[in-house]
Amino acid sequence: MQSGKMRVTVLGCGTSTGVPLIHCSCKVCRSRNPKNKRLRASIWVEVDGLSLLVDVSPDFRQQALRARIPAIDAILLTHPHADHIGGLDEIRSYNYIQNKVIPAYGHEWSLRELPARFPYLFSGEKPEGGGIAKIELRPFGLRDSGFELGGVKVIPIELDHGSQKVAGFRVGNFAYLTDCNSIPEESFQRLEGLSVLLLDCLRLDRHATHLNLEAAINYSHRIGAKRTYFTHLGHDFDYVAASRKLPEKHGLAYDGQVIHVRR
Repeated sequence: MQSGKMRVTVLGCGTSTGVPLIHCSCKVCRSRNPKNKRLRASIWVEVDGLSLLVDVSPDFRQQALRARIPAIDAILLTHPHADHIGGLDEIRSYNYIQNKVIPAYGHEWSLRELPARFPYLFSGEKPEGGGIAKIELRPFGLRDSGFELGGVKVIPIELDHGSQKVAGFRVGNFAYLTDCNSIPEESFQRLEGLSVLLLDCLRLDRHATHLNLEAAINYSHRIGAKRTYFTHLGHDFDYVAASRKLPEKHGLAYDGQVIHVRR
């Protein structure tokens, strides 16, 4: 990727179960349209020569092979739910390729939970055989002004995910806000002037920890990005039928989608 360019690849746009759901016979789960096949939510951001992975889903191996991700300079973690961190073991392939430890940036909740969920990765003890991912956890605060990676500024965006706080991220004129049921008032000023927004939208009906379609559209209008795509989609959404009903400048994300973002 050339310096000065930004490209976002949607590795997965599905909810925690993925789509199709196991043993579900609904129209969307039976669909042959590849845009209705949704792996767990994650994106790959290429910007100014950097390769940034946002979350590491349980489907990461499949996603990395499909997208042909050559290297990972850093991982950005939104939160420690299983569908967003389940692929951490697969990072060891990149340790081998790059011959280095890969930093993973997380806020307090992620940094507290990850050592408990993956003690063999973060205990500091060398396991028998040594074949584990080598990841260095690095902290940030949800209301910090941001941190730099190779000259690229990453701005955290505080989001509400039920009773927990999760991280969204802004890089340049792009923002990724997944797994939220509301956006705190203080976060909106960090979302001004976006070219592209990827926003949580789980289903049609209301949900305790995610945005439904109505709420997602309302938030997207307030944020006012030039283009908004909805992600973390469940099987409520048939890609073709739902896309026809969306407002102008809105769309559903799909696995493998490549979005070019103006810097």
